Amino acid sequence: MINKYHGCLLGLAIGDALGAPVESLTLQEIKRRYGKGGISDFREWGSFKPGSYTDDTQMSLATAVGCIRACQRGRSKGICHSASIVHRRYLEWLKSQNDPNQRRGPGNTCLSALRSGEMGTMKNRINDSKGCGGVMRTAPVGLAFPSGRAFQKGAEYAAITHGHPCGYLPAGFLSEMICHLIESKTLVEAIDLSIKQLVTYDKHSETLEKIELARELSAGSKSVEESIQTIGEGWVGDEALAISVYCALKFSDDWEKGTLSAVNHSGDSDSTGSITGAILGTLLGIESIPSRWVQSVEESSRIQKIANDMFRIFRNGEELSFKEYRPN
Repeated sequence: MINKYHGCLLGLAIGDALGAPVESLTLQEIKRRYGKGGISDFREWGSFKPGSYTDDTQMSLATAVGCIRACQRGRSKGICHSASIVHRRYLEWLKSQNDPNQRRGPGNTCLSALRSGEMGTMKNRINDSKGCGGVMRTAPVGLAFPSGRAFQKGAEYAAITHGHPCGYLPAGFLSEMICHLIESKTLVEAIDLSIKQLVTYDKHSETLEKIELARELSAGSKSVEESIQTIGEGWVGDEALAISVYCALKFSDDWEKGTLSAVNHSGDSDSTGSITGAILGTLLGIESIPSRWVQSVEESSRIQKIANDMFRIFRNGEELSFKEYRPN
């Protein structure tokens, strides 16, 4: 099972790094720049070297560490409001954005929400944003919580910064999917079980419609390019989730093909690459991801350590170092 933890976290980071150089480019521009098949390997982007990840991975790892800290606090104090712990970890990330080397294209919604001094919830919404900045960071939640709670916590953590149901419900859905894939459910089973959770939440119709569209397209005869275009560009949460679900279903036995299909489109390529990479990495395990990327993605060793620590605390019930994961 630990191979799925590694597959999830490294999969999201590698998918993110593959999509980073082509984020915001049209598919035509991607093909002109990288050839008919589109981007197929790590490339430089901005001032960063090939294999560098973006804010998507930064915030996903912040979520992972926040989950560990919350568990440590719950065990040591007997009480914990986990969303507050995760929020504090996001505020630490916010401070890091003053360093140009750490500023990796952060979303304006995340920045403004965290700078506001308030913490959004599903009941007390901080804004009406349906951007994908919520869903792109919550895959690790599925490594930490069982069914039901994974959906709830994923949605809660996204609602810290994104107040529209299309901003936080896709995050809950992704977290729920990951928790079922960890338990070796098939991809179709994980989607079906996650839908059962989704429909218990208010204002779920837009997200559900996009997921059903992704399922329909994955079983149809349209090309991958045309299918993704039908879903959207991935800038909003329900579209980013649906593109990723589509690519995972279409290439459910091939991490590389699925993730590359998720980055070669017009739109938010790093986010859809990251989400797809996490889904397929959890489904197929770390061994499904080409070793050249596992070895060369930014901070591979650190990501593997966090995956190990999540496995140890959430699966083995171990207590980790308070010096490293001190609850606050």
